[in-house]
Amino acid sequence: MNTTGEMEKDSAMKYGWALIGFVCWHLTSCATGGGEMGDMAAGDDGAVGGISEVPNPSPEMAKASGTSLSQLQRGHVVYMLKCGECHEYQLPERVDIMDWEDAMPDMIRHAGLPSSDETAVLDYVVAVKKQKGQEY
Repeated sequence: MNTTGEMEKDSAMKYGWALIGFVCWHLTSCATGGGEMGDMAAGDDGAVGGISEVPNPSPEMAKASGTSLSQLQRGHVVYMLKCGECHEYQLPERVDIMDWEDAMPDMIRHAGLPSSDETAVLDYVVAVKKQKGQEY
């Protein structure tokens, strides 16, 4: 007969293993593209519209945009980790800056992020547009 302590320990272990299983499933489905939200459509060669089209911030990008590299890196991280949770990624250079500015406050609030992340993402988007030679 199990004591109450043994039953609680057994229950906690089962919960722990269930949690580990869920986390592994979630990470695997995200890594393999099994999720429904945030999938970035890729072309035949895997690069068109894919993650390889999202430029990493660089010192050159920071200099050209007049924004610190750390601010651009923060915007890039937020973009990569949060934007695809609710919808497909929008490549920065394919969306008009006014559309970004109109939509960002609601999306940032919906995601529960601070306004500083909104500023960082917008700074990153503007820097990408400048790097691509686009007006904003």
